[in-house]
Amino acid sequence: MAQSAAVEPTRRDFLYIATGAVGAVGLAAVVWPFIDQMNPDASALALASTEVDIGSIQTGESVTVKWRGKPVVIRNRTAEEVSAAKDAPLSELKDPIARNGNLPADAPATDANRAATGKENWFVMVNVCTHLGCIPLGQQGEYSGWFCPCHGSVYDTAGRIRKGPAPENMAIPVYSFLSDTKIKIG
Repeated sequence: MAQSAAVEPTRRDFLYIATGAVGAVGLAAVVWPFIDQMNPDASALALASTEVDIGSIQTGESVTVKWRGKPVVIRNRTAEEVSAAKDAPLSELKDPIARNGNLPADAPATDANRAATGKENWFVMVNVCTHLGCIPLGQQGEYSGWFCPCHGSVYDTAGRIRKGPAPENMAIPVYSFLSDTKIKIG
């Protein structure tokens, strides 16, 4: 049997390791700015939430605010709109999921799960069609909710897709009432 002798590291081995370490640090220093630029900038982080005064919105009126670069509609629904949304059978809905950021992901798309608890007349929704990202027109269409003229998607007064190519209900952002006249979105 041959005896194996332990090989002592040489000066050349040290230089290879040192060169590799310096190269790795240099590569990290070059790559870091490219990775860091993918983080959201301060202006985007500032839009993480917004407060909206709803005191002047009369029954049957809507306002649209910008939140995270998207239009968010805040509507003070009429009693007829609330009633129509509550009376819609879930079996007639194309999308049975509420899509409400305030609730679990599998919550059913009842009006109670899409409107504000205890303030059913107030409705807050990201006003972007789930088909191709168009902006639907309010208080139009067969259900007097929202209608996307681009491809014919029809939403009811709770923003639920009823007809057309859109696959999902419009999203409800995370929001809360700070007072009777102020909402915080985000």
